[in-house]
Amino acid sequence: MKKESSKMQEMLEDFGKGIVTQVQKEKNPSFNTVSRTKSNIHYDEKGGFLKLGNTKEERSFINVAQTKRFMQTIAIADKCHKFVKENLHTSIRGLFYQLKYSLGEDIDENIFNEQSESNPLIEDLEVALGIRREDLHLNANRKGVLIGNMKIKDYFGNEEQEIDVSKLGRSGWGIPSDVDNDIEFVDVKAKYVLVVEKDALWQRLNEDGFWKKENAILISPQGQAARGTRRIIRKLADMGLPVYVFNDCDAWGWYIYWTIKTGSINLAYIGRDIATPEARFIGVTMSDLEKYDFLNTMTMKANEVDIKRAQEMLGYPWINRHREWVDELNKVIKTKKKLEEDTLQGPRLTFVDDYVREKIKNREFLP
Repeated sequence: MKKESSKMQEMLEDFGKGIVTQVQKEKNPSFNTVSRTKSNIHYDEKGGFLKLGNTKEERSFINVAQTKRFMQTIAIADKCHKFVKENLHTSIRGLFYQLKYSLGEDIDENIFNEQSESNPLIEDLEVALGIRREDLHLNANRKGVLIGNMKIKDYFGNEEQEIDVSKLGRSGWGIPSDVDNDIEFVDVKAKYVLVVEKDALWQRLNEDGFWKKENAILISPQGQAARGTRRIIRKLADMGLPVYVFNDCDAWGWYIYWTIKTGSINLAYIGRDIATPEARFIGVTMSDLEKYDFLNTMTMKANEVDIKRAQEMLGYPWINRHREWVDELNKVIKTKKKLEEDTLQGPRLTFVDDYVREKIKNREFLP
């Protein structure tokens, strides 16, 4: 931990020294970063994830359009250097309040007025330095829960704690924003990882002891997967565990799957770290209507927003390259129907267990 903090501190100091050197040489202080515009985001066919291209951008101080943002970015780097040096962490919200002060007695303007100003500049700094915000001791809200046969070594508050995740009962382990620094996954004994979109279904499977019977790691991102949850899925896949995703049968549930699989456009700069291209989708699908009769009485009407989202997904080359997904999306658009994963509790509460088990056993999944 000290070694990593020392390295990060050194990187931030080198960044600052570079700016100071330019000023001393009476040059326009500036730094280079990679453009995060949509036109510079590409799908890496070989790797199977979204990533940034090579288009560079220069951020400079003596530029009317960039002066304030340049100053704000330097202020963020300075604060993060302080956090790393003191070995203290805060949230991205906490950073905003650390910098929400006036530029001076005679200047009636704050460095930041809204968090919407600071968040994208944190990302700029991540890209410029080739790091993750977690390395800067910045966290976001915890989101996601996990249970299974594994242990976690957590170095927190100057103490080392070993957490046996299998002993955490109905609550499970709340996945933190940072699952890399000061956290180690040990004694992982599982055949695969099952990612369940909704917390309610995660609780249902947990109560049934599904993860014990199947020897699985059971995760719920509780909706759209946060960075920490996507990162832990990637780390478990790196251990050789197959990853199966169980979401709603609509464009939104399917989009959540694709952000786990290929990463997302807004986080393409860390795509390799948070994408799991080997993930497979086991349901729920429109094709399930043909296999399970009871589901035909439990469909919901897809509204205009659902249809529009499905049409947008058909335009993504990393999705429309798969005939199976094109068929599924077109069925939603044509029938204007959708299904929630909760409908699988219709016949009996434990039917969800059978559904998941059968899909995995028969390899009935989408790419």
